[in-house]
Amino acid sequence: MTRSKSFCALIAVLFILCSSAACLESRVILGDEQFSEYIHLLKDKRVALFSNHSGITGDNESGKHVLDSMLERGVNVTAIFSPEHGFRGTEDAGSKISNSIDEKTGVPILSLYAKNTHSPSKEDMQKFDVLVIDIQDVGLRFYTYYIAMYHLMNACALYNKEVIILDRPNPNGFYVDGNILQKGYESGVGRLPIPTVHGLTLGELALMINGEGWLSTGRNSCNLKVIPCRNYTHRTKYSLIRNPSPNIKTMRAVYLYASLCFFENTAISIGRGTDYPFEIYGSPYLKNVKGFEFTFTPHSISGATNPPFMNEVCYGRDLRNELIQDIWDNGINLEYIISAYCAYKKTSAKKYFWGSANKNGFYWIDLLSGSDNLRKMIDAGKSAGEIKESWQSDIQAFKTQRKPYLLYEE
Repeated sequence: MTRSKSFCALIAVLFILCSSAACLESRVILGDEQFSEYIHLLKDKRVALFSNHSGITGDNESGKHVLDSMLERGVNVTAIFSPEHGFRGTEDAGSKISNSIDEKTGVPILSLYAKNTHSPSKEDMQKFDVLVIDIQDVGLRFYTYYIAMYHLMNACALYNKEVIILDRPNPNGFYVDGNILQKGYESGVGRLPIPTVHGLTLGELALMINGEGWLSTGRNSCNLKVIPCRNYTHRTKYSLIRNPSPNIKTMRAVYLYASLCFFENTAISIGRGTDYPFEIYGSPYLKNVKGFEFTFTPHSISGATNPPFMNEVCYGRDLRNELIQDIWDNGINLEYIISAYCAYKKTSAKKYFWGSANKNGFYWIDLLSGSDNLRKMIDAGKSAGEIKESWQSDIQAFKTQRKPYLLYEE
């Protein structure tokens, strides 16, 4: 009997150990925690890091920042490049951010948002030999972190600097949706001829940038290496442990961002200046409009110091109870913006729903959507289905174009 109990206890222990090992093996392992794959590549070199608050090794809540992890392993980090929102991820969207010094490590922080070009200077490029990139993107064409990566890659190709990307999952990497950005519509919220939702990790996108010749120096001109994630596929629904930027505060916002960002600079607020941006939308103009009874009032807060309709009551819709599965299934949901547009047209408001055009005649929605097609189709009364159908051939062509650069199973 004693031997039988001991045997059963041993089996139980082995089962627990095997289960733990299986769980560890199935966990997505980020590029930055695979030290054996890249630390030796940095030996005796001056290293610049492109990262922000999201660069936590292994996405562990108690984990160290990749900067600290590299310094502990003797890497000579001579500069940090910071993107929109700054190295700490607290600045307003589009704010100019000055160079500074990281208080903890003393490493100089070189802001890519200190001037309008968002490109590093010649002086900046002389401070390092190899650039390491570790930053959490959300996989959308109007999200600016990949644009900063593009500018850095371009500069590294020009100055013959190595680039190593410590890859991370794309939380929107399980689908592709939206139209392709058309030539002439490049801006700070859209740089490459890719769909709104491209479905690529930053590592895959960097390989495509290099391989397709999108850098000014031509095809494969950047000395690029990607440290891929392990146990990740394009079917993985990956949850972030930190807000990637000040106004994306939940995973629901990460998923809704592809649909609600089209409201930026229109007559509609997407909740900047509240605790739930990109989970609600509304406007003072929609008061007393049926179906838009939910109210919120934007205020000046950290990360949104001067939000649209500040201190005004907005009337709209609350999407915080939307089922995540439904959001996944819908992809880009144009019903939100079309319904708001139609409701606004019924009010007495005189202002054009899309706001004002810039000096080139482009509206902000044109830059966000990559052409003037979306705006014109909504103005013409086209349905969400008709608009999305117009994207399909370009989406299929893009999927074929991107296939050689995929690091993970679809």
